[in-house]
Amino acid sequence: MAASSAKRRHKVRRRADMSLLGGIRPPIAVLSALLLSLAGITALGFGRAGEESVPKAVMTSQQRFAEDGAVAMRASIDESAADLARTAGLFNAGDPAQPDAVVDKIGSVYQKWVGTAVVEISSGRMLAARGENVPVAAIDTAKLSEKDGLSPRMVRLANGETRLLSLQVLSWKGQPQQLLIASSSLRFPGISLGKFRSIAVIDSTGRILSSDGIPESEQVLTEDQRTGVDRSKKQLSAFAKVAAKRAEEHPLKANDPGEGGYLGVSGSLRGDSSQGDRAIAGYAALTGPEPGKGTVATSLGLTVVAMVDVAEDPTRVTDPLFGLLAAGALLLIGALAVGVLLGTVQRPLLRLFLESRRLTRDDLTRPVSVPRFGEAARIGQALERLRRQLLGERADAEGAGAPKSGRRRGRIGARALLAVSGILLLVWSAPMLLLLNRADATAVVPEQITNDQRERTDTLSDRVRRSLNEGHADLVSVAGLLGERTSPEDMTKVLDRTRSDHSRYRSLYVRTGDGKIIAQSGESPRLSEDKKSENKDGHPFADPITVLNDSGTEPVIASYAELPGRDDSTVIGEFRIDFINSLLKRPGLGEIRVIDAERRVLGGNTGYLAFEKLPSARLTELAAGTSQKTGISARAGGIVYRDGGGVQVAGAAPFVGGGAAKSLDWMVVSWQPAAGLAIPEYSLQNRTVLAGLLGITAAAACLGWLHIIVVRPLREVAKQAEALADGDRRTVLYPRHHDEVGAISRSLELLRQQVLEQRKRDGAGATAPAAVRAPAGRN
Repeated sequence: MAASSAKRRHKVRRRADMSLLGGIRPPIAVLSALLLSLAGITALGFGRAGEESVPKAVMTSQQRFAEDGAVAMRASIDESAADLARTAGLFNAGDPAQPDAVVDKIGSVYQKWVGTAVVEISSGRMLAARGENVPVAAIDTAKLSEKDGLSPRMVRLANGETRLLSLQVLSWKGQPQQLLIASSSLRFPGISLGKFRSIAVIDSTGRILSSDGIPESEQVLTEDQRTGVDRSKKQLSAFAKVAAKRAEEHPLKANDPGEGGYLGVSGSLRGDSSQGDRAIAGYAALTGPEPGKGTVATSLGLTVVAMVDVAEDPTRVTDPLFGLLAAGALLLIGALAVGVLLGTVQRPLLRLFLESRRLTRDDLTRPVSVPRFGEAARIGQALERLRRQLLGERADAEGAGAPKSGRRRGRIGARALLAVSGILLLVWSAPMLLLLNRADATAVVPEQITNDQRERTDTLSDRVRRSLNEGHADLVSVAGLLGERTSPEDMTKVLDRTRSDHSRYRSLYVRTGDGKIIAQSGESPRLSEDKKSENKDGHPFADPITVLNDSGTEPVIASYAELPGRDDSTVIGEFRIDFINSLLKRPGLGEIRVIDAERRVLGGNTGYLAFEKLPSARLTELAAGTSQKTGISARAGGIVYRDGGGVQVAGAAPFVGGGAAKSLDWMVVSWQPAAGLAIPEYSLQNRTVLAGLLGITAAAACLGWLHIIVVRPLREVAKQAEALADGDRRTVLYPRHHDEVGAISRSLELLRQQVLEQRKRDGAGATAPAAVRAPAGRN
């Protein structure tokens, strides 16, 4: 018997210990810990929002600028190699050509090479040359047949400049093989530097192969300017050494998680400060357009470094006092909220737990201490009535100490108390989330951000223009090889090969002057056969590049080149709009659109409708203002807008330069919200919003946890306790969890059993005297 009692007590004690793992204590404890942690984060984190003298947005912008340079450099090198290979292939497919004719043809179609030459491979004799002297001596013709023997190579000239040599073999039956060499400088094509910026391309050792933006010492006038030039050169060399070392890292290790947008190694560097200006640089290693896919350019191991001087702002955007005040307010409000939970929910529940255990141990001498609020008050009243019933009072008896259920219930329930705590925490979180530190009215967008938006948009505009010019040059090259004796079948082969070498075309075809198509490759032509010539010379449309439609789901952009020797016959190429859109996918510029002279959208990097207008009147005004010529040509523009929708940084750049695309009068427009930039004011706003979100999340999580684990079961136990006190002896009470509420439920079940046993004893005592009197009556 004693062993059984000890086992029962051990079981009760074990269950009591289990309640410490769940129940009401953990949610309140976790809420207290979270609020303390959030207060510490608030106190320490807000003072760091404006500590940087150069905002992170400016640093990131230089990284993006270097990435643009790397993309342009890679595209230029790969395009040059592909053009030379395709041109050599077209020459090899035709009749033998004279070396002078080869170099003349290349020079008339492409102006990208500073020098070209044709060399006889067997003897090494120079057969033809145009432009700058090509360093033929640097090429070992005996090793051309080896693996990668025709790969491009860099050669350093005596004057210190570097040349990139591209090689292809010209081969005709019955003639000695010839080597076609094209020499190009490692200059950046179409990179808009703006003011005070320099850019360089370096090799894997950190040696500067070419640079732009820093004048030579003899080009400046004053001693201060010479000192500045020397400082810039030294700083660029220092950046080059660091960038070359970092370029050897793996892209996933070099780039910050979440940066995205560039497949290779890229980053930003902080240099020395001089007279309030700090040198900032971005670097980017040349990488392929697809993950894991190398190109001719990527095999050279080149890295682009872009440097600019940025004025430092020594002032702090925010005072740490705000963080301290916010943390103090959170501690005060959090202590009040936790105090409400402790005083009105946890302590009454724990007191009920102890009172219920006391009644199960037959300690009925003292009245039950009834809490004042909610479900705990209802359960306490029920326990007091059960105590009186165990002392002999009937279940339906009424007295001053035993009111019926419903006579004295707590008007304020546990859910209301949780709501009070939630409202207290919301008093701190809601202003942080919605009101405090709003940056739209006070944000100072660094001038360098606006400049970079303008210059990067200008670079992108030039890239689109050059791509269209390259496409037209391809058509001119193809047209020059389609002579009057070329059959339609051979034309089709040339068109198929051209379209497979270049992904920019959706369709290539040869069209006669009367509109008949005699050769075709790719999709069906969009230019109808009955369309009359718009050019006075009989060409299919007025300009070398044009848009064939003015409505529909996508614009049809086409270019033509006249076939020599065939009356009014032309080769026409229709560009894929996806190819143009792919040129616009540059991170850090926001939304980008290509618009025509009538301000209609032709392409973009995000979702758009063809031929729609720009999304706002301000962007239209910016485009109209930028298209106005200042001097010889129009110039790119950048601006910061402030309106009801927030702060926006926008840039616009028209097509400026020669080539077939000059007549298009197109423009590239870009814009992005300043809220997405790492500007100190927005960083402060983001941290404030984050603090408010964390406060709301902590309150919702812990109070929701408390409601699900404690309050809901407590309400159910209150109903069961009142029913039991009102006389329901049949319903068995089962605990949901091994916690305080579960312990009260188990105690109520034990009390129910005790009441049943008492009723049985009372019933047996009432029937025993009658059984004794029956025999006496028979006597």
